[in-house]
Amino acid sequence: MDAVFELIDSINLTPQQLQLAFMLLVGGAVLLISLALIVLINTRYDPLRRRLGELSRPAESSASTDPKRSERIGDALEPYSGLLLPSQASERTKIANQLVIAGYRSDSALTLFYGLKILATLLPPLLVLVLVPQIWPETPTPQLIFYATLGASIGVIGPNIVLRRQVEGRQRKLRHAFPDALDLLVVCIEAGLGLNAALQRVAREIHPSYPELSLELRLVDGEIRAGVARVEALKNLYVRTGLDDIRGLVSLLAQSLRFGGSIADTLRIYAEDFRDQRMQRAEEAAAKIGTKMVFPLVLCLFPAFFLVAVGPAVIRIIEAFSSLGG
Repeated sequence: MDAVFELIDSINLTPQQLQLAFMLLVGGAVLLISLALIVLINTRYDPLRRRLGELSRPAESSASTDPKRSERIGDALEPYSGLLLPSQASERTKIANQLVIAGYRSDSALTLFYGLKILATLLPPLLVLVLVPQIWPETPTPQLIFYATLGASIGVIGPNIVLRRQVEGRQRKLRHAFPDALDLLVVCIEAGLGLNAALQRVAREIHPSYPELSLELRLVDGEIRAGVARVEALKNLYVRTGLDDIRGLVSLLAQSLRFGGSIADTLRIYAEDFRDQRMQRAEEAAAKIGTKMVFPLVLCLFPAFFLVAVGPAVIRIIEAFSSLGG
């Protein structure tokens, strides 16, 4: 570092030149960092790379299932489930349903969730009470208590918010994949396959593009193979996904199976309705864009516009008043 400063001193630049060189260095560093972030983001979310990676990997059960490490931790916490789980049965049932919809189907998922929630509630206040007095000894006690309470509040609310976001994200993926799966299912049934074989074939075909729905269809096929009634297996699909659209499909298929109607015709009609609903949701989202763009325009564009348009006039007015006062 000393050698760098000596090199800068030996160049004998004027203050203006030093300022310009510093601005160029900062601009170049910001540009390089931005390019690196763009490259990383494109590499991470590139659809082609993701599709090639999914095709090169063997078929997995799902990315959302609990790994073995989480299962071991949940099994270790299982003896303390009576202390970790809430006493209200309605609260336990609600969180358990959300965990199932989010893709966490392990027996210890509920215990693990509440264990993590208790850890997230207790750990931030302890860190605040221990570290803040060491780093900032002048921190008042009321402010310290406020920070600890804030950390505990985030620990109480945060896991529920994360779980809700995971549920919404997984339901969004399933809802997006469902019309394509219905079309493939119609093609397979019209080609002469039975419902079980069609579900198995569709699950295998859509796995690279829609792994979440592929897993659900495989579970339906597995339940039917195990002896569960087809209507009951489809109802379990609705319970695992929480989508009202799938509940409507289950009702239609139950009527077709009970009265001997054509399953292919039922699926085709429902696929068309499902696509119409998806188009209506897309049009609704597009209609909201104009209203949502008001806030970025007001917060980001208008201040810069007024600064450029009105700034020179304000400066001249200030100079005129200062000259009159002088």
